[in-house]
Amino acid sequence: MAGQSGEGGLWFAVLGPVRAWRDGRELDLGTPLQRSILGMLLLREGRAISPNEMIDAVWGEDAPPRALGALRTYVSRLRTVLEPDRVARSRPELLTSIGRGYALRLPDDALDLTRFERRIAEAETARRSGRPREAADLLRAALALFEGEPLAGTVGPYAEHQRDRLAERRLSVVETLMDVDLELGDHASVVSELIALTADHPLRERLRAQLMLALYRCGRQGDALNVFTETREALIDELGIEPGPELTALHQRILTADPTLTPPPAPAEEPVIEPAAPGRPAGSGRPADGPAEEPQPAEEEPYAAPELPRPAQLPAAVTDFTGRKEQAARLRSLLSTASAEGLPLVAISGIGGVGKTTLAVHVAHQVEEVFPDGQLYADLRGYGDGATAPESALGGFLRALGIPPDVIPDGLAERSALYRSLLAERRVLVLLDNARDAEQVSPLLPGSPGCAAIVTSRVKLADLPAARLVDLDVMEPDEALSLFAAVAGPERVAAEHGAAMDVVAACGFLPLAVRIVAARLAARPSWTVASLAPRLADEQRRLDEMRVGNLAVEATFALGYGQLAPEQARAFRLLSLPSGPDISSEAAAAVLALPAYETEALLESLVDASLLEAPGPGRYRYHDLLRLFARRELNKAERPEALALALGRLLGFYLASAQSAHRLAYEGSAIADNLVVVGTGRTFTTVDEAVAWLIAEGDSLFAAIGQTAASARSGEQLLPAGDLLVAMEPLLESGTHTREFDQGTRAVLAAALRIGDPGSELRSRYVLGRVLFAANRLREAEEQFRRVRELSAERAEKVVTGEVLNALAVVVGRQRRHAEALALFEAAMTWYRENGVPAGEALVLSYSARDHLGLGRPDDAIAAAEKGLAIFTEMGSGAGTARARYHLGIVLSRVGRLTEAVHHHAECLAFFRASKQRVWEQRVCSRLAETFIAAERYPEAVRHAEQALVVSRDIGHPYGEALSLTVLGKALRGLGDLSRSLACLRQAYDVFSRLGAPEAGDLKVLLDGVPHGAVVET
Repeated sequence: MAGQSGEGGLWFAVLGPVRAWRDGRELDLGTPLQRSILGMLLLREGRAISPNEMIDAVWGEDAPPRALGALRTYVSRLRTVLEPDRVARSRPELLTSIGRGYALRLPDDALDLTRFERRIAEAETARRSGRPREAADLLRAALALFEGEPLAGTVGPYAEHQRDRLAERRLSVVETLMDVDLELGDHASVVSELIALTADHPLRERLRAQLMLALYRCGRQGDALNVFTETREALIDELGIEPGPELTALHQRILTADPTLTPPPAPAEEPVIEPAAPGRPAGSGRPADGPAEEPQPAEEEPYAAPELPRPAQLPAAVTDFTGRKEQAARLRSLLSTASAEGLPLVAISGIGGVGKTTLAVHVAHQVEEVFPDGQLYADLRGYGDGATAPESALGGFLRALGIPPDVIPDGLAERSALYRSLLAERRVLVLLDNARDAEQVSPLLPGSPGCAAIVTSRVKLADLPAARLVDLDVMEPDEALSLFAAVAGPERVAAEHGAAMDVVAACGFLPLAVRIVAARLAARPSWTVASLAPRLADEQRRLDEMRVGNLAVEATFALGYGQLAPEQARAFRLLSLPSGPDISSEAAAAVLALPAYETEALLESLVDASLLEAPGPGRYRYHDLLRLFARRELNKAERPEALALALGRLLGFYLASAQSAHRLAYEGSAIADNLVVVGTGRTFTTVDEAVAWLIAEGDSLFAAIGQTAASARSGEQLLPAGDLLVAMEPLLESGTHTREFDQGTRAVLAAALRIGDPGSELRSRYVLGRVLFAANRLREAEEQFRRVRELSAERAEKVVTGEVLNALAVVVGRQRRHAEALALFEAAMTWYRENGVPAGEALVLSYSARDHLGLGRPDDAIAAAEKGLAIFTEMGSGAGTARARYHLGIVLSRVGRLTEAVHHHAECLAFFRASKQRVWEQRVCSRLAETFIAAERYPEAVRHAEQALVVSRDIGHPYGEALSLTVLGKALRGLGDLSRSLACLRQAYDVFSRLGAPEAGDLKVLLDGVPHGAVVET
């Protein structure tokens, strides 16, 4: 471009090195920094720029301390170069100062970039006006202005940014030129140029598309398809993305030989404008006297899609399909509702044998009329030996659609594109059965919203875009029974309905298991339904019984298990060891000896594989039959020592967590500190949180205790179960697991006696005594507590020494042996003082108040109760304070200080309700009712007595129920409702008599005519 000039003889270039000429002679622009400043001023096109902007643009963050001075020096030098004849101190005409900034006033057309943009605009005008050849020439002229890398030789952040911008602008113009050349039919001449361009810019999809089109128009269809394959691989490798929609659409059009891709006819040359002849306007192109002839376009035959066969590949539907009405209706609705938004896609997941394929085939047959162009089916064998490759499934689909084998493309992408092209504008249902994962499925999905697809998989295909997920559960009991009857025979099932329900329950309501067992029964006319029940009751044999012909539940489960990674398989096996109904992720981490985050990821992967269920956040469980299968695999893979260690880790986690709960619920108690805890567990911040955890985990805790009691071979293995029972005392007072406490303590006690472990015997007897006391079986409770006292003395073990003395005193006092009770309380007080347990002292004072009252010493009773409350209050023990208020309220009520009694009972009632201590809630409500009876406030007494009765029945507390009925009867008598009163008192008498409680004698007297204001001591 040397020698080109604008007005005033100046010419500047930025589309290459930054250069300048005056009258054809190149100017010396100085250092790279000076050229950079000039380049920036040129690109600003006469707009002012401040010194700070210029410094940032040229130096960036590395600006020297005197950058402003250096900038002014460079500007001064540039002014001298650009206007060498300017008189000193005169105003510059080119590089001017505006305010504190600078601007470069260029003559018109003095910059190569300006000329470049003008030629681009002229080319666009020519192209829009139907002059593509002229447009191509203008584009080439514009591109010829580039002389290498834009802004070469300049430095700084601004130059780097503008260099990239100008390079991108040049490349977009090259792409436009290629489009114009292809419009002109010059595909042969641009192939080599496009090959070079795509080599330099391999991720430029527009250039790749132009090369594909040029090759295709040159008759090189295979090379065009190879370009797409190479582009797709490059995009995935470099960016992790698929080709864009335009490139993908072009690929499909090439695959189907779209006739619109053929080269356009050569554009007509510009008409020659001839001089006007008489009677003929200039350039009319026809004789003056001839009639105007309308141009007749050549007739084109419309392109018609080839007729395709109508595939009907669905397997036969089962004739005895049963149940699943709601799920089938939902699937029909999803598949039958056409949408412009995309393909109707349903993914059915669930454990092996749950009936995914059966349901999918059943629904597919029901919606056949919605898809008149056919149905395609493929078993993808996702969990068999050798999953079906998507290429193979596509090959089968293409052959079914009438494509000859010799023209089916080899590559997956090409087959998938051809398949989608064939299904475009058609309504075909595709059923993809037994899929492994979304990657296997995606290439097999139609692209047309007129089609639909059903996918079945054991895995939840959450990563399958736009799929409606249907997680298929086992059958409802009545559905399972109907299926059993359909296969085994309705008459046989109707004759033994109860036994049939037991059988389907043993099958876990799993359709495959129900069908197999029913088929076995149908094949054996001499069998009865009842004869199957004991076969299925044996967990060791149950899976063996679920086998007929080539169907077996165990084999179905084995397919999914065989696909697991080693760490998943280990987790699947080991987590079947605990016998609880479910397990938390924290407990599972203990079993697996893994960090919590790794454990949760493993558990969720097993849920996704339909080998575990997630009934709630952070909780997991097995289907019953899957648990049996997992345990069978566990016994094959793990040594007994490893199983004992895993169970020990679980029990350690439960014990550490329960210890934390006990410490909060019984603040100041020494029990938690004396437990033998190995391992870590949950921690809690409030009593409410601690008790809520115990209630939620209760069934799992007792299952672990029972499992340990059954398997323990030494005191070391059994002791954690005994400690756990003790640590779970707050759960006992919630009243939610009374029966489980009775069974669990007896199981540990039996195991302790079997293996000779006095430590576990001591602990289990102590908790058993608490259970018996709660049931008002006072003599039995006293026996257990006396034995615990003996064992504690023999072993000098402190774990419950003070507590058992206190408990024994309470039991004796409840039997109205008040003097003996006070002696035991004194012994407990001595032990607590010697061992520095003030909470124990407060407990003794609170409980002993009632025995002082029983001996006719009300002042001593009040003093003891108030002192106990003061100690607990000073300690800040919420639970202790609530218990102390309960006992003080009883004493105050008995001595007639009724308002104070109500206050204390109302305070402790709020605490017990908040912390879900329902046994205490029932007790307090009963005591409030007694106080209101004494105050002759009978409506309030009835209300609290009824609340106590509801709670006692909710938690299965017979003694509490009898106590509630007693005070309710008295309150009703006060209201004058004598018939209801008598009924309540008689019910209470019956319960007390059954329990052997001394209150039965009091009620007998009351029923014989004692005034209704008499108070029954409890």
